[in-house]
Amino acid sequence: MPPFVYIFLGALAVVSALGVVVQRNPIHSLLALIGTLMTVAILFIAEDAVVVGFLQIIVYAGAIMVLFLFVIWLLNLQVETGPTGHLVLKFFGSLGAALLVAELFSILARPHLQVKFTRQPAGYGSLASLAGKLFTDYLVAFEVTSVLLLAAVVGSVALARKLPGTDDPRAARDVAS
Repeated sequence: MPPFVYIFLGALAVVSALGVVVQRNPIHSLLALIGTLMTVAILFIAEDAVVVGFLQIIVYAGAIMVLFLFVIWLLNLQVETGPTGHLVLKFFGSLGAALLVAELFSILARPHLQVKFTRQPAGYGSLASLAGKLFTDYLVAFEVTSVLLLAAVVGSVALARKLPGTDDPRAARDVAS
């Protein structure tokens, strides 16, 4: 695959990742995250890690994002309206973003920057090598991650639920305490 395609896909992934942070609507933010995950999956497939790419699409863009979508619908999150922050925070956030962009351009503008594309060894990204690593070296980390995701979903539902007879979620938490 030509290098400009990698650069295009990388830029697309960065733009869609920025869309996750910039969007005010949680559904739009979730769709931008799905776009980021799909772009990363395409990069995996372009590197001949077809199984990892398709697992990225099936597991993350499919199952976990649907779970996040159900949690967003369950919590009934609304779009924020009105002023959402202080002027000083917006100023320092903008300054930090400008410094990061300047650093990126200074790194990319160096004349000695050269990208070397190499072929991966045989079996890289295959189902056998993935299963071997996942069920031997990374089994505990994989299971801990799944438990943490489950705890985050249960915690967010518990924090957002309303007790009968209360309209304000903060009052519901105060009553429950």
